[in-house]
Amino acid sequence: MKLPIYLYGHPVLRKVSEPITAVDDQLKSLLENMFETMYNSDGIGLAAPQIGINKRIVVIDGSVLAEDFPECADSKMAILNPEIEILDGEEVSRGEGCLSLPGIAEDVKRVEHLRLRWQDENLEHHEREFSGFMARIIQHECDHLDGKVFIDHISAARKLFIKRKLSNIVEGKTRVEYPAKYAPRR
Repeated sequence: MKLPIYLYGHPVLRKVSEPITAVDDQLKSLLENMFETMYNSDGIGLAAPQIGINKRIVVIDGSVLAEDFPECADSKMAILNPEIEILDGEEVSRGEGCLSLPGIAEDVKRVEHLRLRWQDENLEHHEREFSGFMARIIQHECDHLDGKVFIDHISAARKLFIKRKLSNIVEGKTRVEYPAKYAPRR
């Protein structure tokens, strides 16, 4: 089932998500729906808060980027209860966008090398190092679980520059090609 993506300004995007503690049919169905929603929206990652659920769940599939970023090949994965450990290396600035912030792309500095500890859809534990653009995708999506969006990493001057675009999203004036849930009217 294609689920609506919650857009910038919706309070659910600013809440810290709760851990997953049990596996059931509802969780498996949710993961299937999250992948379908991500693919339907032409995304490469989706966090549960982006569909209105404050649970520590992320789905990723950056395979479409493999030609330019080989580290993204065969990258389809469900990540539950992730923990990121930043490894050595300087921060690199690259462009990012987000399904919850349509029409906005900004350069964001992030580390290029990390260790990820997570659980899969069966709550089995995993640990692996990621580099390059794959590390960026993971950091971007995991930020959502802590109530952050990528523009939280840009300068105040850049935020002023995109203020009108942000206001248009909050006011429901930005249209998207996928089902969306706008911020509630005040």
